Amino acid sequence: MPRPFSLQTVLELMQSRSDEATQHLARLIASERDATNKLSMLQQYRDEYTERFQKAAQDGLRQAAWHNYYEFLNRLDEAIQQQTAEVSQQQTQTAAGQANWQQQRARLQAFDALRERHRADEARREVRQEQKAQDEFAARRKDDDHD
Repeated sequence: MPRPFSLQTVLELMQSRSDEATQHLARLIASERDATNKLSMLQQYRDEYTERFQKAAQDGLRQAAWHNYYEFLNRLDEAIQQQTAEVSQQQTQTAAGQANWQQQRARLQAFDALRERHRADEARREVRQEQKAQDEFAARRKDDDHD
């Protein structure tokens, strides 16, 4: 009968940590994607608003309307700067999450390799025991035949 893998509890803990790191990384990637999409939408909206502003300016604008367009474009620029910083922060967090995921995965693979080595050793041990039992049986049978 094979002996149990003595580090099974640690292997299960490493599997759990790896799963948690995978889920955390997935959340980080989703957050980064959302932040990037928001930045893209802000940039697209700014481009569209700039186009409207230029068209309105060609058609003639009063000073108050000009001022409103200008102020709104400034607010959009500020929002774009803030969102660019958010994207950068999300990218940093995603990179850290990916490094953690890789580290957890490497640890899991190391313990999994130990488990596989244990299984192979146990299989070899069982084969040797079976061979020994067969040899003993054959030797007894031979002794019984000679008696």
